[in-house]
Amino acid sequence: MSRSEHPIVHLRGVSKVYGATHALSDVDFSCYGGEIHAILGENGAGKSTLMKLVSGVIQPTAGEIEIDGELTRLKGPSDAISRGLICMFQELSLVPDLSVRENLMLGAVGTGLGRLNADVVKRAQDILGQIDGEAIGLTTRVADLTLAERQQVEIAKALTRDPKLLILDEATSALNASVVEKVFRLIRAERDRGVGVLFISHRFHEIETLADRISIFRNGAHVETFDNGAYDYGAIISKMVGQRIDDLFPAKPKADPDADEVLRLEAFGWSDRLQDISIVLRKGQITGLGGLDGQGQGDVLQGLFGLLKGTTGRCLIGETEVSIRHPKQAKDPKLGIALVPEDRKTEGLILDQSIARNLELAALGTHGIDAADKTIYQPFLDALELKCDSLDQPVSQLSGGNQQKVALTKWLTLGPRCMLLADPTRGIDVKTKTQIYALLRRLADSGVAILLLSTDYEELIHLCDETHIFYQGRIVRHLTGKDVTAEAIIAASLNIPATTERSEAANA
Repeated sequence: MSRSEHPIVHLRGVSKVYGATHALSDVDFSCYGGEIHAILGENGAGKSTLMKLVSGVIQPTAGEIEIDGELTRLKGPSDAISRGLICMFQELSLVPDLSVRENLMLGAVGTGLGRLNADVVKRAQDILGQIDGEAIGLTTRVADLTLAERQQVEIAKALTRDPKLLILDEATSALNASVVEKVFRLIRAERDRGVGVLFISHRFHEIETLADRISIFRNGAHVETFDNGAYDYGAIISKMVGQRIDDLFPAKPKADPDADEVLRLEAFGWSDRLQDISIVLRKGQITGLGGLDGQGQGDVLQGLFGLLKGTTGRCLIGETEVSIRHPKQAKDPKLGIALVPEDRKTEGLILDQSIARNLELAALGTHGIDAADKTIYQPFLDALELKCDSLDQPVSQLSGGNQQKVALTKWLTLGPRCMLLADPTRGIDVKTKTQIYALLRRLADSGVAILLLSTDYEELIHLCDETHIFYQGRIVRHLTGKDVTAEAIIAASLNIPATTERSEAANA
């Protein structure tokens, strides 16, 4: 189906002001049915404010909003939902202590009727089955799901609302490439039946693959809207940040295969989740962990940090065999291991506490470090360009990217020999990504060994010196050099041969 003649939502001269902060300034913007419209911009560019206006969460300070050609004032999110404006925000809206079924019902049209309840659940189960979520139990507490599973439930919840306009804010940030493509298939199907889709993502290959049109926002202003393909990658980055960024990733020096070993795993295992994992982390190198979600990569990080009981195999730090029983032992300077977990909001930070208090968490109980000395954190905060009013500001008031900078800094202060990172750039804007990438490369160049779990194959390709791909608790492929390609990563994640391997097999 082609794009609708008239916009579903049209903003005319819309501004949103918070005190002295202009979150949006005199914005004209339209979104149509039958198109996927991507929104790009740094954190603070105005993207989330735009989404909140369209979904009725906030009201404009000035300007007008038209819905289906009618001047409208959305009274709240329920008003927007009743008009078919359905939003899935980056910060997941699920209630952790309720079951998946109960969360699917919240706010669903007609949930007071048993028959319609059953229809909602059946539709949600069908959607979950299409995006590899068939194993998610409807009676499971949301708090017991992985971050990726929660995101899959959010997607199913949004699509069961029968949207006229579907707003997806970082809807795929925790999903691996295989699941993302299945989600995209659903999104395209929604577009083809006339639904308008607003799509926010900081993964450029997702925008390039999915979007029909792209709009750039910067500093609260709508910079430009254009058809996908009208500009190259560099030009889009330039429009987003107001300056040219020649390359998102820092230059990667040639890896030294004889560099000193920092950590070695031999035949590492845990329960039935991990089998025979052997990895060597060398001084000054970044080693990647890839694969579909839940294939064991995260368990390796947790096992190395002493969060799992009953692990088997050998772990050597330098030439000394160690048995890591708990995080306090892992972070001790004798071992020097740091972990930045996948979900910064629930595992990495205490949101209601100040930035300063969060920075102190890793250093507490560590000999030789005064955790209350704020000056020890400043070099890292300066390098990452943390944006905050003061270190006394609650972490909850920071953007996602700045929250991640706090989560990283608290560990960097300890001077770790080995950094374990679980998707550290998930849902973060491009400028913050460049800062984190540059920091990781500087850390590696200074001799730190980095183990990076990433669901973004571009990070595995351009940032890592070598990559291990996991499938069903095992490493099924070790990729280095020119072998590290998007196709090879995805093929290994599905445990199928890459094209070159299939060709060689056919010619044999």
